[in-house]
Amino acid sequence: MNIEYKLNPSLTENEFIDILNRSTLGERRPIDDKECINGMIKHADIIVIATENEKIVGVARSVTDFNYCCYLSDLAVDKEYQAQGIGKKLIDMTQKQLGEKCKIILLSAPSATEYYPKVGFTQHASAWTLARDKKIV
Repeated sequence: MNIEYKLNPSLTENEFIDILNRSTLGERRPIDDKECINGMIKHADIIVIATENEKIVGVARSVTDFNYCCYLSDLAVDKEYQAQGIGKKLIDMTQKQLGEKCKIILLSAPSATEYYPKVGFTQHASAWTLARDKKIV
């Protein structure tokens, strides 16, 4: 297997949707909303992809200030390519773009909660989200 990694490549909405679906992350992403998907790609600060023979087999998409925090919003590896170190390499390449005090933050997919501690992440029990349609009370 000859996996190549690329930092901030051009990534089309169809390519992004395809790898999300092949990783099961598509189940939790707005893959039917092209405007949202385009915005996710356009406004990402760091995108790293893994390819084999030009086929995208993994992607890491992050939003960051590069100094304090980096939200790793999407880490998707094709189901057929999982457990081969591709996710680790995508995280490593993302981390190398960041300042030395910058932490990576993520919300795990339910099926991946066992993965992150194995690669060095520390669980944080007080993460919170606020959906756009919810109002501050």
